[in-house]
Amino acid sequence: MTEMDLGELRSELRKAVRGEVAFDATARALTTMDASNYRRVPLGVVAPRDADDVAAALSVCSRLRVPVVARGGGTSIAGQATGTGVVLDFTRHMNRIVSLDAQARTAVVQPGVVLDRLQEAAAPHGLRFGPDPSTHSRCTLGGMIGNNSCGSHSVAWGTTADSVRELSVVTARGEFLSPGRSWSGAPEGLRALVEGELGRLRTGFPDLPRRISGYALDALLPEKGADVARSFCGSEGTLGVLTEAVVALVEAPRARALAVLAYADESAAAEAAAGLLPHRPLTVEGMAADLVRADAGLPRGGAWLFVETGGGTAAEARARADAIVRAADVVDSLVVTDPAGQQALWRVREDASGTATRMPDGTEAWPGWEDCAVPPARLGPYLRDFRGLLTSHGLRGTPYGHFGDGCIHVRIDFDLLSREGIGRFRRFSEELAELVVAHGGSLSGEHGDGQARAELLPKMYGEEMVALFERAKSVWDPDGLLNPGMLVRPAALDENLRFTVLPREPVDVAFGYPHDGGDFSAAVRRCVGVAKCRTETAGPGSGVMCPSFRATGEEEHSTRGRARLLHEMLAGEVVTDGWASTEVRDALDLCLSCKGCRSDCPVGVDMATYKAEFLHHHYEGRRRPAAHYTMGWLPVWLATVSRLRLAGPVNFLASVRPLAAVAKRLGGIAPEREIPRVAGETFTRWWGRRARAQARREMREGGVVYEEHPDGGLPKQVILWPDTFTEYLSPSVGKAAARVLEAAGMRVLPWPPMGKGLLRVPVVGRWLRRRPTVGLPPLPGGTPDDGVPTVPNPSAVPRAAPHGRVCCGLTYVSTGQLDRARKVMRRTLDLLYPLGDPAFPGEGPPIVVLEPSCAAALRTDLPELLPDDPRAQRVASAVLTFAEALERHAPNWTPPRLDRPVVGQTHCHQHAILGDAPDRRLRTAAGLTGELSGGCCGLAGNFGFEKGHYEVSVACAEEQLLPAVRAAGEGPVVLADGFSCRTQLEQLEQLGGRKGRHLAEVLAEGLDGPEM
Repeated sequence: MTEMDLGELRSELRKAVRGEVAFDATARALTTMDASNYRRVPLGVVAPRDADDVAAALSVCSRLRVPVVARGGGTSIAGQATGTGVVLDFTRHMNRIVSLDAQARTAVVQPGVVLDRLQEAAAPHGLRFGPDPSTHSRCTLGGMIGNNSCGSHSVAWGTTADSVRELSVVTARGEFLSPGRSWSGAPEGLRALVEGELGRLRTGFPDLPRRISGYALDALLPEKGADVARSFCGSEGTLGVLTEAVVALVEAPRARALAVLAYADESAAAEAAAGLLPHRPLTVEGMAADLVRADAGLPRGGAWLFVETGGGTAAEARARADAIVRAADVVDSLVVTDPAGQQALWRVREDASGTATRMPDGTEAWPGWEDCAVPPARLGPYLRDFRGLLTSHGLRGTPYGHFGDGCIHVRIDFDLLSREGIGRFRRFSEELAELVVAHGGSLSGEHGDGQARAELLPKMYGEEMVALFERAKSVWDPDGLLNPGMLVRPAALDENLRFTVLPREPVDVAFGYPHDGGDFSAAVRRCVGVAKCRTETAGPGSGVMCPSFRATGEEEHSTRGRARLLHEMLAGEVVTDGWASTEVRDALDLCLSCKGCRSDCPVGVDMATYKAEFLHHHYEGRRRPAAHYTMGWLPVWLATVSRLRLAGPVNFLASVRPLAAVAKRLGGIAPEREIPRVAGETFTRWWGRRARAQARREMREGGVVYEEHPDGGLPKQVILWPDTFTEYLSPSVGKAAARVLEAAGMRVLPWPPMGKGLLRVPVVGRWLRRRPTVGLPPLPGGTPDDGVPTVPNPSAVPRAAPHGRVCCGLTYVSTGQLDRARKVMRRTLDLLYPLGDPAFPGEGPPIVVLEPSCAAALRTDLPELLPDDPRAQRVASAVLTFAEALERHAPNWTPPRLDRPVVGQTHCHQHAILGDAPDRRLRTAAGLTGELSGGCCGLAGNFGFEKGHYEVSVACAEEQLLPAVRAAGEGPVVLADGFSCRTQLEQLEQLGGRKGRHLAEVLAEGLDGPEM
């Protein structure tokens, strides 16, 4: 299309449509791909407000001969949610539940409604929508109808087509139809077509529960009620555009039980699945050990069936599960009735669509043959033949899926980058299609044919039936404008592959990307489009990802959206400015760098790292935003204030509103924010003062006496890391942590180290000679040999020198100043190098880091930015959180019993990088009851302080943290280990300035004896 034609299309659509019309690079880049291997670049994107908007858009496109593709959540796996013309995005406006009739058990929905929203609306009535794909938190009803989606409960409630009663559809030529039963809503000519082919339609379709491939023309047979609505399901947007649907709901079991049946291997599980169907289970799902973490809590075995049962009571559901266990010949089994336990196990199964994209050795694996289905009784033999075919082509895959329906999902390690690999992809696809047909199966058992399998439909149906499909398409869409290239008259299965546009050589980058072979393109390829980051609302176990999407609802502010823009940046066709791209910059601007995607994304996309990488290149040789110089260089400014003893004047000036307003404006800080107060005395300065007092006391007492560790031997030495926030802004946290760690029997060594020397002290009745020490001054006079205990000279204890401070580099990383970050990190390694000195036992003392974001930076950013420096990994391995240090090095210590409820939030980086299991156990041991919320506080280091981010920052806090704290009232302790989380709580007027506290502070208050 010429620029003139494109301008006319854009102009005509904007005149005709009340919804948004976007032809910019960002809108197009976000819709080039779905969750398949394919990529098609659209001309523009339209977000219609209603059915009239849909008809108006179709009228313009029909007149100008422009193709149209309808798009919901964009999670299609066969390529059918991409197009080269105009994309209709139904998620923005046409996403309402119009009505719900509990008595009739029906609901009227628009195509953009996310399945989980319908389930939430139906649940209070004891109802639910039967089909439930693993993408239920983000897939839309329109997409489910277009693909005839199924899900894990199809053995009980069938496919989406079984739940559709009536549809509202607009054809490509603008005709409004209402497909239903008895030829209701059929386009002119469809009935005559069917009545002329009754014999073929009665004999040409395989009889199996998951036959999704092709058009369901057999639903139009008179003995099946001439159900036009049912025949429309699975048509992948090629016949008409759905604007509304009447769907049936089913009664939800009041109680459920989950029987996990363990088998020796995958074949045994597959052979057993069909035999369980007479027990009328709700699900029979299968997966093998190569998709399951060792700590997943499954019974011992090599493969498992997840068999869910329902009942009117918990006892009834349990009894049915127990009966299935007794009837099954299993290696081991487990029956779970606890809803939280069931949810955790189902999460293992649902995440398989993402985890299967990586082989155990990290090799990439791709869809394409994601959901073939065979008769359930044939599943065992089919899987054996399938495995054999993989081996013959030198390929690997990990099957899992709906064993009770004979439907198998699998990602295969195709090489889709080279000509040879793509050739093997085609040959394998052709042979697998023949294998599926030989077992009486369907090429698609859930996700549709799209471009991935449509070319091979003649192998399944024969040429004459496929020609009949084409004739049906022509009745509905005579001009062939609706989703061309899908299902009929298809594009070749090896065309439009999304990887072919990426650079062939690795891109020069700063981070090491150890899990992607150092290749930034491979890191970006991690996003396969399953869109877990598009989950609209948080709930128990929903994790952190993606707070900015939840706050804005915009695709460009989801992890997937940003990954798509980075993909297009590397491709250079839609986003043409490379690292200088303003489209990518703007999309990344609202990324909070929470790292939630690193753990919550099933394929481990790490958008925080990609953002830092992009900013590093984007601003290379260019002026940065003011906040990068203020917030990014925060450690320098705070150290300067401390060194010059300016905390008081700075705090005073920050409290004078006009002066603070000027400072915030110049520094790029949000005007709504208060500037945090700087501590009058830093943590290390306090520690030095305390150390001198302790040394004088020890001199008076005649020597340094080490108390025996509760576990025997010398006390464990740990370094207490003075991160920027603890050092300058909240030293009370460091003081509390030191007190607790010492109460637990550890010898706490502050930073910076003040030298090392030899100390001879009496320890549990014997003399310790030549003991190396850290955190004490050099000993005067050399090695003692007169039997007199040697003690440090109090006057020799130096104050902490700011210029020698260590730093994790967090603020430089989060603002993309990676050259500076590496310089700071190398200086830190130089200062920490004594940890690797042979004079120190093992790898040196563990490093206890109190600020979760700093601990995460040392664990991940440090070794990934300095991959060639062995010291980086050594330090990363030495880092412990406060709770980890207590659990590992004082396992027999009993914390003070506090017996208080708590509320608050697990820090994002703790959730994503560090883990919070030790914290949970520590809270339990201390009698701190209650669960902390997930999500993100919204401040996220520099993010919430930057100008223009305040509203999103607050919206993120309102998603989980603030409601949890409000609901708890004034009684519980508000726990927030991160300085940002505590600052957010204190600064938001909605809470009246609630004070959050570090776990160390809460525990310290419960200790006996005076404070430090």
